[in-house]
Amino acid sequence: MKKINLRDYYPFYTKDTVVEVPEEVALLFREYELLEEAYRIRTYRYKAFYSLDYAGGIERDLAALEQKSPYDILERNYDTEQLYRGLVSLSEKQCQRIYAHYFLGMSKADIARAEGSSVNSVKDSIRRGLRNLEKFFKESLR
Repeated sequence: MKKINLRDYYPFYTKDTVVEVPEEVALLFREYELLEEAYRIRTYRYKAFYSLDYAGGIERDLAALEQKSPYDILERNYDTEQLYRGLVSLSEKQCQRIYAHYFLGMSKADIARAEGSSVNSVKDSIRRGLRNLEKFFKESLR
């Protein structure tokens, strides 16, 4: 017989509760403990969560699986169209810089290096472009 503390295995035990169990049960508890730790390491390493509730055993982001209504799709298309109309209303340089920074994820320093200009001019251009976009959207709402 082996002694185990049930508090180590069951979270709802608030006090130490030591019981004697057969050797096989203690080994089974130890095996489950090792499997649970292996699962934790696997999910941390591969950033995936395994489940019996989903086909293939891997939980996916449910937002990616959710179906959009036709209205949501139409609204998103309209918003995208408005955004591109706003970008086209800017000067070519402002449009390119805003697109590179916000859509392509380039830093302002990377944009300046690619264009051969100073970082301050890129920052000012993006700031002015955003102000112009704000004006464009305010006018389009009227």
